[in-house]
Parts: sequence; structure tokens; C-alpha cells
Amino acid sequence: MTIVLFLDSDWQPLRVEPWTRAITDLFLGKIEVIEYSRDRTIKGVGRDYPMPAVVRLLRRFRRDRQAIRFSRLNIYTRDRFTCQYCGTQLLAEDLTFDHVVPRAAGGRTAWDNIVSACVPCNSRKANRTPQQASMTLLRKPGKPRFLPTVTVKIDARHVPEEWRPYWNVALDR
Repeated sequence: MTIVLFLDSDWQPLRVEPWTRAITDLFLGKIEVIEYSRDRTIKGVGRDYPMPAVVRLLRRFRRDRQAIRFSRLNIYTRDRFTCQYCGTQLLAEDLTFDHVVPRAAGGRTAWDNIVSACVPCNSRKANRTPQQASMTLLRKPGKPRFLPTVTVKIDARHVPEEWRPYWNVALDR
């Protein structure tokens, strides 16, 4: 899937989204296209349209108003992709989430009762509390005060040419 670089109204990189989101926002009047892709087009019924590569939001928004959604990825991000029992940092696909107070004991699926755990620690803890399993948590779970940020690493060879003038990160060539 082709992705588009979204800039905020101050021309700073904000996020990367699929091209379909950019087209939707363009028709809704939320963005303007800054750069078009040099080698990709959108096939229309009667003609081809240029594919957006870099777009800019037309109005400012306050980031602190965004609600922090409870999700598996946000739990892993809050916990820095680290098992909260042994401290091992892992990829998302190698993590599970664990109920600190098991659901069988009345534990809820909420920010203050879920932590990231590796499979061996989650199995070792099983259907017990950390105290019952003689395990300690690295950090007490809770709802984060800010929206967790997920960093996507892009190799310099894969950053589209159209993004480079707006990409304020040093790129290794």
C-alpha cells in the first residue's frame, strides 16, 4: 500500500497514512497536496490522477484533546515493548498482555490492570496475582497522561524522494 506523509499546519511531519485517507481528507477540504508522487497514479474511470506524496493539514488542532484509546499497541507502547516481569524488550509479535489481577479473581481489562509480558513470564504467572506467583512488576500499570508515540524506523533507502525536503531527520545515505 502506498503511504502519504502528513504535515501539520506548521509544515512539521505529523504522521504517515495510506493514500486512501489522504484522498478522503482532500475531498473533505481538510488538507492540501504539497507534493505528488513522481511514479504513482490513481486509476480513475476516465483518466489517471496524480498520487499525493506529501500533504499538509489546513487547520491547527490541539493534540492534548485526543482521547487515549485502550489498545494492545498502546499498552505495549506505554510499557516500552518490555516485559513488566523480567524486563526483556521484545517485538510486538513476541509480547502478550497480562491481567495483573486475573479475570477469574475479578480483575478488569483496564489500563490499571494490564501489563505487557513475555510468553514465559505470562505462563509462569498463570492465573495468579504477581504476589502469589512470587513475581514483581517493574512499574505499576496506569493510564498514560499523554498519547503514546510509536516510532517507525525507515531506512534512508526507502524514504520517498518527495518526502526528503520535509523530513527533518538526518538520513544516512
